[in-house]
Amino acid sequence: MISYQPKEWFKFIFTAKRSDTIRQLVPFMVILSLYSLIIAYLELSYWNLSADNQLKNITVTHSLLGFVLSMLLVFRTNTAYDRWWEGRKLWGSLVNNSRNLAMKMNALLPAEDKKERDFFRRSIPLYAQLLRSHLRSEKTRLELDEQEHPELAGIKSSEHMPNQLAGIMTSRLVRLQQNGKISPEQLLFINNELSSFTDICGACERVKNTPIPYSYSVFVKKFIFFYVMTLPFGYVFSLGYWVVPVVVFIFFVLGSLELIAEEIEEPFGGDANDLPTDKIALSIKKSVEDILI
Repeated sequence: MISYQPKEWFKFIFTAKRSDTIRQLVPFMVILSLYSLIIAYLELSYWNLSADNQLKNITVTHSLLGFVLSMLLVFRTNTAYDRWWEGRKLWGSLVNNSRNLAMKMNALLPAEDKKERDFFRRSIPLYAQLLRSHLRSEKTRLELDEQEHPELAGIKSSEHMPNQLAGIMTSRLVRLQQNGKISPEQLLFINNELSSFTDICGACERVKNTPIPYSYSVFVKKFIFFYVMTLPFGYVFSLGYWVVPVVVFIFFVLGSLELIAEEIEEPFGGDANDLPTDKIALSIKKSVEDILI
C-alpha cells in the first residue's frame, strides 16, 4: 500500500506513480482520440448531420445515460472499498489477537521454560505469514529463525497451511494442560484468541473467494464502452474538433473509477494499493518477539 501525505495537493497533481490509472489507459485514450477525430472530420467535412435538428437530441440522451452510469460506478466503487476496508479490519484484529495471545502465554509460561516460550514466539507470528501467503496463493518454504521445531517443520505446503499451524498450536496447548503446566481454566482463558485466528482466516477467504458478480462487472464495462464510443456522435454537433479532448477526458474519468474498483476489490494481492500484509506480518513478528523474550 502506498503511504502518502493527504494534504500535499500539488504533489498529487504533478507527479505520477506506477499505479496511476492514466498509465494503464494511455493506449485506449490514443485509440479513442483517433476514433473521435475521424468522426469529427467526417461530420464536419462530409456528413453535416447537424443540419437535422432531431439528431441534436442525442446530447440529452447521453446526459441521462451518463447519470445512470455514474450511479453504477458509485455503487461499484463503494462495494470494492467495503471489501478493502473489511480486509483491513480483519488484519487489524489479527494484530490485536496475536499480541493478546503472546501476552497471555508470557504470563502463563514461566521464564525458565525456554522451549515452550520459544515455540509460541515463533508460531504466533508465523500464522500471519502463512495467512498472507495463503491469501496470495503462494507456495512458500517455511523459514524459521534458528533451529527448526519438528512440529512446525512438518507443515505441508500442499495443504491449508494456516489451519495446520492453528492445529499444531492447539495440540501444543492441550499437551501443556495435560502435563499440568497450565490449568483447564487457563486453557479456556487463551482459547478465544487462538480460535479467532481461524475465524479471521475464514473471513479473509470469504472476501477473496467471493468477487463482485461476473454479470454486474461485465455490464459496467460494456456500458462504459458503448457510452464512450457513441459520445463523439452526441457532441460533435456542438463542440466540433473539441470533441476529441472532451471524449478522452470523460473516458479517463469513467475508466479510472472502474480500474480503481478492480484493484481494491481484492485487497490481499500485491498491487500498490492493496493491503500492506507484509508490513502487518512483520509488525506482528516484532510485537510478539518483544513480548515473549
